[in-house]
Amino acid sequence: MNRGATPTGARTEQEAAAWVRGMFGRVAGRYDLLNHLLSANIDRYWRAKTARRVSAVLTRPEAVCLDLCCGTGDLMIALQNRGCSRILGSDFCHPMLRIARARRPAAELFEADALCLPLRDSSLDLITVAFGFRNLANYRRGIDEMLRVLKPGGVAAILEFSQPRNRAFAFLYELYSRTILPVIGGLISGSRDAYAYLPESVRKFPSAAELAEQIRSAGFREVRHEPMTGGIVALHIATA
Repeated sequence: MNRGATPTGARTEQEAAAWVRGMFGRVAGRYDLLNHLLSANIDRYWRAKTARRVSAVLTRPEAVCLDLCCGTGDLMIALQNRGCSRILGSDFCHPMLRIARARRPAAELFEADALCLPLRDSSLDLITVAFGFRNLANYRRGIDEMLRVLKPGGVAAILEFSQPRNRAFAFLYELYSRTILPVIGGLISGSRDAYAYLPESVRKFPSAAELAEQIRSAGFREVRHEPMTGGIVALHIATA
């Protein structure tokens, strides 16, 4: 499995994290618009389905949930709509958190690196992360940190891009991500390098089966993954 995100020119995990943080800071103001536009609004469905899959945890009285790499808070809203009484949000990109705060003034947000969370061991019932996991500088450390802060029996849900298995669909998806996505993303965000990095990071990311095995080997139980939209994304759910 790849060690972690590898932006062009980044030689260390620290440099990779700094590049990713800066990149998301540059596109924060247009991030939601581009997510919805470039996915034809299907990203809303992916987040809503993720919230449905973990609704058994969300509806527990006193459950404490964390949306990791929360960005501007889209998944937090989907989780809240499913009845979560207490949901925290964390991200290491300050401009993203400012937007999340403006959208949800009462939200419990904090700025932190997903590889070193300022939380006690066994303090959470649920951790979710949507389209942020592949940007971590070290995937295994990210999984280990999620396992550390989850209570025994707690649930982790990772929604992330993947690669379609159907060859014809995979070809069309690759064509779109290599040609159309960087152009539109670059024009609207003003950061062509960001929307060249994002599809490249998907191509470098492990397959759904490989990620499931890494989650299992870290000590999670009942690891399962579910493809969506022809395998463009995959939802992994595991029990601590």
